[in-house]
Amino acid sequence: MMTKKYSIERLISAKSIAARVESLAQEISSFYADSEKLIVVGLLRGSFIFIADLVRELDLPLEVDFLEVSSYGDGMESSREVRILKDLRGEIEGRDVLIIEDIVDTGYTMHNVLAFLESRHPKNIEVCALLDKPSRREVEVSMRWVGFEIPDEFVVGYGIDYAQRNRNLSYIGKVTLLK
Repeated sequence: MMTKKYSIERLISAKSIAARVESLAQEISSFYADSEKLIVVGLLRGSFIFIADLVRELDLPLEVDFLEVSSYGDGMESSREVRILKDLRGEIEGRDVLIIEDIVDTGYTMHNVLAFLESRHPKNIEVCALLDKPSRREVEVSMRWVGFEIPDEFVVGYGIDYAQRNRNLSYIGKVTLLK
C-alpha cells in the first residue's frame, strides 16, 4: 500500500512528555505503594516508548508483559475490529495489573482489552494512557491516568505511527495529508 504524502506539525514537545511521564510515575508509584508486584502490560506497538520511559521512573517491584492488538492497520481510522495478535506470557490472576496504552480514541480497543484481561481475574486492573481523544469516544472506558488530552487529530511520534512510520519522533505531531 502506498502511503499518502503528509506533513507533521509538533503538538506536544519531548520536554512536555518527559515531565508528564515523571509526574505520572509518581502518581502510579504512590497508588501501588502496597503492591507485592505490579504487572505492567504494554499494548504494542504504539506504547513501547511510553512504557519504557514510564517503568524506568516507577519506584515499585514490577514485571513487564505485552499484548499486541490491532484496530487500525495502515489507515487513519479505527476499523473497530480489535484483534489480539500477541497474548501475555505471564499469569495475571490475583495480581495488580496496569495497562499502558499510547492513545485512547473510540474506546473500542481498550474496552476489548479490559474485557479480555478481566476474564483472567486480576486483583485489580487500571489504565494509563499517554493520550486521550475524548471527542472521538464511542465506547466509554475508565482510565485512572491520562498524560494529555488531545483534539480530534491524527498523531504520530513517541511510538505512535502512521503506516509504520514516524514512531521514532521524540515528540507528538499532528499529521496533515497533503493534496
